[in-house]
Parts: sequence; C-alpha cells; structure tokens
Amino acid sequence: MPHDVIVIGAGHAGTEAATAAARLGARVLLLTANLETIGQMSCNPAIGGIAKGTVAREVDALGGIMGRAADRATIQFRMLNRSKGPAVWAPRAQCDRALYRSAARAELERHAGIEFLQATAAALLLDGERVVGVRTTVGAEIPARAVVLTAGTFLRGRIHLGTGTQVPAGRAGDPPAVELAEQLEAVGLAVDRFKTGTPPRIDGRSVDLARLERQDGETSGFRFSHYVRAERPEQRPCWITWAGEPVKEIIRAHLHESALYGGAIAGRGPRYCPSVEDKIVKFPDAERHQVFLEPEGLATSELYVNGLSTSLPADVQLAFLHAVPGLERAHMTRPGYAIEYDYYPPQQLTPWLEVKAIEHLFFAGQINGTTGYEEAAGQGVIAGINAVRRMRGVEPVVLGRDAGYIGVLVDDLVTRGVDEPYRLFTSRAEYRLLLRQDNALSRLGPLATELGLLTDPERQERERRAAAEDQLIALAGSTSVTPDQANPLLAVAEETAIAERQRVIDLVRRPRVGLRPLFAACAVVVPTVCEESWLAAEIELKYAGYLARERESAQRLAELTEFALPADLPYAQLQSLSTEARQKLERVRPASLAQAGRIPGVSPSDLQNLVLEVVRRRRSAA
Repeated sequence: MPHDVIVIGAGHAGTEAATAAARLGARVLLLTANLETIGQMSCNPAIGGIAKGTVAREVDALGGIMGRAADRATIQFRMLNRSKGPAVWAPRAQCDRALYRSAARAELERHAGIEFLQATAAALLLDGERVVGVRTTVGAEIPARAVVLTAGTFLRGRIHLGTGTQVPAGRAGDPPAVELAEQLEAVGLAVDRFKTGTPPRIDGRSVDLARLERQDGETSGFRFSHYVRAERPEQRPCWITWAGEPVKEIIRAHLHESALYGGAIAGRGPRYCPSVEDKIVKFPDAERHQVFLEPEGLATSELYVNGLSTSLPADVQLAFLHAVPGLERAHMTRPGYAIEYDYYPPQQLTPWLEVKAIEHLFFAGQINGTTGYEEAAGQGVIAGINAVRRMRGVEPVVLGRDAGYIGVLVDDLVTRGVDEPYRLFTSRAEYRLLLRQDNALSRLGPLATELGLLTDPERQERERRAAAEDQLIALAGSTSVTPDQANPLLAVAEETAIAERQRVIDLVRRPRVGLRPLFAACAVVVPTVCEESWLAAEIELKYAGYLARERESAQRLAELTEFALPADLPYAQLQSLSTEARQKLERVRPASLAQAGRIPGVSPSDLQNLVLEVVRRRRSAA
C-alpha cells in the first residue's frame, strides 16, 4: 500500500510537514539522508526573535513540534522588546543544539503514523503532471499520493571557503542532492541560486571572558508551547564583544579572497543576516560591529560567533578572530563558510504551497527562497496540512494575512516572489497588532481544532485558556473601583487620580495601569488563570480601540478575498488591463482579488477593470 505522504528532508520544514500530516491521520514516510540529523539546527542554535517568535508559537498552536522542542532545549531565554508595550514582545530562546535535535526526534516518534527511512531521493516518480512517489539513489521506488519537498540548501549545494575551496555539500559533512535538482529543472521549473553562510565556532575555554560583557537570560516562566509545559535545562549566559578597526583592516586586506567578493559565488545572500565582509563593505563608516558569543549546548564548551558569518579562508578567519577583544587566544574549532544552493521562485506555487505544474507536489522551506528555521517550520505546517487535504480531495487551507504571520509569509512568497532570501519582520504584516505572540492560540487554535490537528487534551487546554481570557475581560467590564481603591495605585503609576467610581475596563486602558493590580485594589475574586491569559486579556482591553480598527480593516480584506478569480482567466487577452498587470497576473495567477492587489505593478485601476472583466464573463457564462 503506498504512503499517503512522503516528506523529503527532515529539517524544520520537513519535521513540521510530517507532524501535520500525521496529526490528520495520514500514513507518512519521512525520508532523510541521515536520521541522526533530524531537526538539525544547521546555523545559529536559537529559536524566535522579532516576528519569528510569533511564528514558532503559531506553529505550536497548529500542533507543530518547534515550540515543544525549543522549550526542552532552552539554555537561555529572553523576551525581546520588554521596554516597549507587551503587544510587541518577542520571545527568543538560545538552545542546546543536541537537546533540540533529540527533542524533535522524540516528538516525531510520538506519532505512530510516521515512518522513517534513511535514504537520498534521486527523482520524483511522475504520472503525467502528477507526482506518484519517489525514487532513491539506490533505485528503490516508493509510491505515495503526495510528496512534500523540503530540501533546504541541499539542491546542488556547494560550500565555499575562500575562492580556492569549493566542496559539493548540502551543509558541512553532508552531500548535496544533484540528481533531484537536475530533474526539477528538466521538467521546466524555473530555478535560481541563493547563498547563505555561517560563522566560525570557537572553544569557549580559550576566550578571555573577563573582557566581555555578560548577558544573562530571564527567569520568566514563559514557554513556547501552549499545550505542554516542559522543564527547562540548566541556563547559560551569552557574551558580547565587538569587531572594531583591527578586524576591519584584516578583512579589507583579504577581501579579494572572500568567495562572495572574489567572484566565486553568483547567488544573492540574505540582506538581514549579512556576512562580515558585507558589513565592512556596505557600512564603511560604522566604527564597530557587535559580536555575540552564544553557547552551542550544555555538554560542550563550543561557542557560536554570531555576527561574523564569513566565506574568507580559514587562516584569515583565525586572524580576524584574534583581533576581537577577548578572543586574542581563541581556538577556532570550525571555520565559517558560505553555501550556494538552488531555490525555486515561489510564484510557481499555489497559495497552499502546491507546485502549479505538478499536482500533489509541495515545496516548503529554503527551497522557496526563505531563510530561517521559523519561516521553514511555518511553511512545513501548511504544506503538510494541504498535502493531506489535496490527496483526499478536500479544499486546501489558506491562512489569511490577518490570521497569522505564517499567512503573511506564504502570501508574500507566492504573490510577490523573492529577489533575495526572505526573512519575516513585523513590518511585513498589515495587522501586526492582531498578530501577537500572546494570542497565537486564540487566533489559530480554533482552526487547529476544526481541522482535527489536536488531541482531546490539547483541545481542552485551548478551550480552558479561551474561557479564562473571556472571563477576565467580562470581569473587567462588570467591576468598578472607588477613588479610595484606585488612587493609590494611580499615584504609583504616575496617572491622574479619579474623583468618582470607574470601571476596571476603562482604567486599564491607561498606559501604566495593569489589570491584576486593579482587581487586587478592589479585592475582587478572580479565577485561577495562567500568566499568559492575564497578558492576553490585558492587551485586548488596553488596545481595544486599535484592535477594533485593525479587525475592521481585516474584514474589508476578507471581502476582497471572497471575490474569487477563475483559475483559467486569460489575463493576456484582457486588454482593459495594463501590459505590466497582464504579464504579472499571468505569471502569479492569483486566487482572489485581494491577492491580485498585492502583486507589484497591478494598479487600483487594473483591479477595477479586472472585476468588470470577471463579472462580464460570469454573465456570459450564465
């Protein structure tokens, strides 16, 4: 009997795709070249950050494993943006690389529907324009009803270390996937090259820590997972230093030896995670660049040198490391390197991540031109869900831009495409006040329940939290405080005193006034509620007016989304549209008017004429 879904690749996209498919009851084969590297953190061992932390929570809300694995591997936690309002807080966890990998494997093995196979995919089995399985490099043919390809940097991957060392590899120590890449190009898919990189690692025992700034984490009880509360391992500090003029001088002198600047690499790199060579060239006036030394794990003294990603030769890397304060005697355990790889411009995908040209084939992760573990995981969830739904003949799931950062991510990819490795930021979302880390469960938990992604205990936990938050909000609306009760609290918060009784719901909207202190001031009996429910309820109350406006805007977008565009609409023949709009609409083939409106080059007048064209054709067909 064929597998329902084969997932090729077991990184962050592949593990989430396999988990989502298995939660929907599919029989899944997770195929990877090395079972020991399932869930591998190939670059920085960290989860979360601005926007990314919210994605990790969204993945968890949908039943994914990233949050659970991160919680079990966190050796330092920080909530970024604490100095700003809680609506923009961003969780970030420094992880033990080995613990994360073992936790991800354990989560996968909890699902009886997932089988594992150590093998390398050589080709897809095709029946016309539909994928029907996979052939491995040893000739085994494995049938399947759908395939999710999450190849990361492995498709014709090539490592660069200076201009003279080039090694075919998907990452250090792992061979690339060449045959599969050649097949995908041969069947007509557009392909391009990107590059990314990694910094050197050093032995922490050789670092002069006394010269560095110590950065400890928080003792917060926060967890990425909504459903499971794991015990954290022992916590560790990070360290901060700087790359100043001595480092810059070394790099400038050897810039011609860099794979990137010496002409060995043609692919474009990530704008927001630049190599140290990029920093020196593009920001010549910067006096110095910050460097973070981050622990690789509890069982090793190795440190990740965040901020010095490079493709310079190993001897040059050692020289500039020794020019960094505190690293004068550092022992380099592994050199940094750049890696160049194939990706497939994502406008070739549907909004549910299915390849338009090959039915039941889904792409997720860096193969779509993204960078980052969280972006890969978010795509993996969507691809896994829809691989199962499409093979069952059920309508695919498309997350709206107001539903989650995952929705923003996927829509950006398939509508706008990429011209450099894509990274999520809060600025990419129109409704970022709606898309907060604290409300990921209330936003996506109902969908997870509806789709059947959650177990009964997980569903009950979601319902319990939702009821608790609703109860707090209702209590704030029905409870009032007297001046005698409220004014001492308002004085501490440096807020204006009140002269008559007011409702809690009105006072909590003041910037420095908290919900819990107000309830305590009037001695109201409050149900036992977890810390996250307090935070979510307070934000909903404090920003109620702003949230209402964003929800109204999102509703208008939903109305545009409901205006569906026929899949076979002959855009090239619609003379009422501009030439640029016809060309771009033909390439993307948007599913709705809202998606068409987000395509660069499609003007408001083009949209208006597009509506008229669709309505005219509907009338003609009636």
